[in-house]
Amino acid sequence: MLLLTLIFLPFLGSVSAGLFGFYIGRKGSVFITTLTTFLSCIFSLIIIYNSITNEYEYIIYISNWISSGLFNCNWCFLFDSLTMIMLVVVTSISTLVHLYSSQYMAHDPHLSRFMSYLSLFTFFMIILVTGDNFIQMFVGWEGVGFCSYLLINFWFTRLQANKAAIKAMLVNRISDLILLLGVLTIFYNIRTIEYFSTFAAISIYILSIVDVACILIFIGAMGKSAQIFLHLWLPDAMEGPTPVSALIHAATMVTAGVYLTARCSPMFEFSMFSLKVITVIGASTAFFASTVGLVQNDFKKIVAYSTCSQLGYMFFACG
Repeated sequence: MLLLTLIFLPFLGSVSAGLFGFYIGRKGSVFITTLTTFLSCIFSLIIIYNSITNEYEYIIYISNWISSGLFNCNWCFLFDSLTMIMLVVVTSISTLVHLYSSQYMAHDPHLSRFMSYLSLFTFFMIILVTGDNFIQMFVGWEGVGFCSYLLINFWFTRLQANKAAIKAMLVNRISDLILLLGVLTIFYNIRTIEYFSTFAAISIYILSIVDVACILIFIGAMGKSAQIFLHLWLPDAMEGPTPVSALIHAATMVTAGVYLTARCSPMFEFSMFSLKVITVIGASTAFFASTVGLVQNDFKKIVAYSTCSQLGYMFFACG
């Protein structure tokens, strides 16, 4: 019960601030969204402590979600060491951003809507990291992308914010389509979209098929984590309010691609070609972004390219 509460508390806060913000007021919206995110952070710390002391992993089955012919997708939540670490990172950073936003956006007339977007972003990020299969992960993946568009374009009367949000949406939709092709490649050959079933069966398939699936998934991760060639949206994402920049750049949205690569590492181990590609792309991004950041005059752009560079190091380590 504690695990499910952790997942859905930010969604409850988002709905409360979004639908009832007019009735509960700005302070009420800030209080509810910050409290629900803070409680999720506390619960995630309790869970990771229990995991360290007792060494347990959970798979919580909710219900059958989609069933059509050979395709079967269950609504399950996975809690292992990787998920728990990501939960602590996501909820702790999100809590700090909520607290900062309560003062930074205090005079904005649409504060309730902003806090609702922040909590919804947190909820979809939690769905992404707790998903037990590729489809459930993709729901969180798309939700995070949609919320990033809403947050970057929050001050929608500014032309630059409009352009930045559209650029982020287009670049991410291209990479998301390629990621979906990778998931379809896995299902077409293995007939499953669950993580552990896929990793257990991948070793018996032709290496060329594994290479194709791994490369497609990695390209999808490149877009979300702003790697070289698909990094164009990240510097412009600074057009949103400062709390949005912190939430996107700190440890949430841009780390989703790194998380997916780490989650699929049992599959990447059977594709030496994809590991070489990941290593080269990660190293190239780290060098390129750090070099470009040296000649920027805008402090926010420097932070953006620094983030991009650090993500390159992460992918280099994965490769």
